Amino acid sequence: MTTSTRHTSTRAVPLAVYVLAAGIFAMVTSEFAVAGLMPQLAEGLGTGIEQIGYLVTIFAVAMTVGGPILTLSLLRIPPKNALLTIIVVFLVGNVIAALATSYAVMVVARIISGIASQAFFGIAVSVSARLVDERMRGRANGVAMNGLMLGTLLGLPLATFVGGQLGWQAAFWTISLLTVIAALLTLAFVQNPAGSDVPEEAPRLMRDDLAVLRRPQFQLALISSTLIIGATFSVFSFFTPILTEITGFPESLVPLLLLAYGAATLVGNMVVARLADRHTISTLLAGTGLNVIFLTGLGLFTDVPPPALVFMLGIGLVGVTMNPAMAVRVQRAGSTTPLVNTIHASFITLGVILGSAIGSALIPTYGLRAPIALGIALAVLAILAILPALSSAYLRGGHREQVRAREGEVVEAR
Repeated sequence: MTTSTRHTSTRAVPLAVYVLAAGIFAMVTSEFAVAGLMPQLAEGLGTGIEQIGYLVTIFAVAMTVGGPILTLSLLRIPPKNALLTIIVVFLVGNVIAALATSYAVMVVARIISGIASQAFFGIAVSVSARLVDERMRGRANGVAMNGLMLGTLLGLPLATFVGGQLGWQAAFWTISLLTVIAALLTLAFVQNPAGSDVPEEAPRLMRDDLAVLRRPQFQLALISSTLIIGATFSVFSFFTPILTEITGFPESLVPLLLLAYGAATLVGNMVVARLADRHTISTLLAGTGLNVIFLTGLGLFTDVPPPALVFMLGIGLVGVTMNPAMAVRVQRAGSTTPLVNTIHASFITLGVILGSAIGSALIPTYGLRAPIALGIALAVLAILAILPALSSAYLRGGHREQVRAREGEVVEAR
């Protein structure tokens, strides 16, 4: 192999990773659809808005608890087959949602979809990392995570628009169509990583994964991911009332503001993906530190529209966009296996639940600025959970990150 060929092989993200991003996009669109269709769902299912709000929580809890269980049950089959199985389960959940005539049926549909969504996310991130050179994991994770960012940027508006024009059932049929397309693309273009089609390896891998759970650095990595995402979602969940009731933006402008926020997350994700491999911990520290600054700025200038908008976009740039670096940290502290990545995804979802639930509990007593203060506190705690990696990663047999960085520099020099 020539130097130029080796250089290309370590820098290219395969088409399969982009296909996995398309699957994540379909599932994130389904996750967020309920938030954009609350009035229509409440009317169609004969219940109140608050009951529809619980569907968001039910989906998240199903992701957190059920996702790792489904992943565990699929460890004995090759990852591609596991992904296709999960897509079928997810499709079933969305078809049930489209056909639902009662709230109880919709609850069942959201549980099925939530479990499948988390399992797909974990296995997709695992496959993305294993299809590329080790020094390219951050970029591959970033490409896969673009499905998450595009789900926020385009998926939610798409589901809301279709549901508003044609009824909420049409939104779930549209998501079902996206799911079928993702299945066909996966069947055609996704391949199994080398060595992953050996079923007898599953018991050993499971034992290794369970051993990983006991590592302090892995546990800290999971905790920091929960706190980083919790800090962002404590505010993101309440952007609409904050922007309209405190900042004073008209409701008609909010969709455009959220679109701008989504665009900021897409840009931030691409930047972090470029930095995640060689500067994992420093990227997490810098990004989370900036998030503290932006959250503080939003808290201080909530009622002044121009700076409030700037700080809101800043949160978009450095909030959920830490995902590629978070994934690389977890993979280095643990492994790239599907179960480890699904567990990580569950802790990320736990951050969503904590941020939105605690924020909701604080608002009646302390007002709409309370979730912003909560976000600042969670971001500071996240920094404290990241800091030990600076010493342990380098001092305790843990100079692997430095070695990888040096290897990356050699490749660049060549």
